[in-house]
Parts: sequence; C-alpha cells; structure tokens
Amino acid sequence: MPDSVENLLLEHLRVIRSDLSAMKEDLREVKQRITSVESGVAGLRRDSAQVYADTVDQHGRYDRLLERIERIERRLEIQDEARGPGP
Repeated sequence: MPDSVENLLLEHLRVIRSDLSAMKEDLREVKQRITSVESGVAGLRRDSAQVYADTVDQHGRYDRLLERIERIERRLEIQDEARGPGP
C-alpha cells in the first residue's frame, strides 16, 4: 500500500477514534443526567406517598371527630333536623 493511502487511513482512524471518544464522554454525561432524573422521580414518589399517608391520617382524625360529636349530641339529646331522629 502506498504511503499516502496508509497515511490517509491512519488519519481517518484517528478521526474516528476521536469521535468515538467524544461520543463515550457524551454517553457518560447522559447516564449521569438520567441517574439524576431517576433520583428526582424517586423523591417525588416518596413525597407523593407521604402526602397520601397524611391524607389517610386526616381522614381517620375526621372520622374520630365525627364519632365524638355524635356521642356528645346523643348525650345532650341534640338532633340535627337534617339527619332526623337518632337510633
């Protein structure tokens, strides 16, 4: 193979290797960014689960308050006209 062809091939190989190296670096950066996004999503899921747990807790408290109010109304013989007579 003539020297000029060999030099041309070597130059093309250098360019290809350089491009490949740049692509590997870009891929590393993309992987880091994806990891960051996944961490953010996990945090959002945790927050969402906590909001749901808080909502369930509030519903339980509300139900207990209603029971207490109904007990007080029965003791005082107070009836809400919309509900009608108690049991």
